[in-house]
Amino acid sequence: MGAFAQWQWVDKDGRKVYSDRAPPADILDKNILKRPMGRSQAGPTEVGAASASAEPTSASAVPAVPASAAGSNVSPLDKEIETKKKLAAEAEVARKKAEVERIAKAEIESCALAKQAKASLDSGVRISRTNAAGEREVMDDAARANELKRIAGIMKTDCK
Repeated sequence: MGAFAQWQWVDKDGRKVYSDRAPPADILDKNILKRPMGRSQAGPTEVGAASASAEPTSASAVPAVPASAAGSNVSPLDKEIETKKKLAAEAEVARKKAEVERIAKAEIESCALAKQAKASLDSGVRISRTNAAGEREVMDDAARANELKRIAGIMKTDCK
């Protein structure tokens, strides 16, 4: 759907066409859904006098347009589609915002845990862990250095 389209009509295949030019002469007046501002529906248009004379128009043949809809030629289906698109876009923005907030919160928690672990390792207190066999092991200097390196990497990415 073009943002600058002034004409809107249904072609012979039943598809909506949007253009800044008048529809071809073979398009009937009843198939023209939207015209540029200032164009009357009753008189001949750029479509040509042939289509205007082929279907005589009278006051009873032209449906009355309610005063509230006089300025807009948008069908209810188009309004519904636009509303759904707008709601979907708003939901997508809200989802992305929630995801960014969730990631930021996880990074803050990870940073706090890394700082706490670094403080424990820097204190010099003996730290023990449970190995895969369920046995308690005290960290030696090499394991302590590896753990400090791992924690430094976490702090570099999560503590900004």
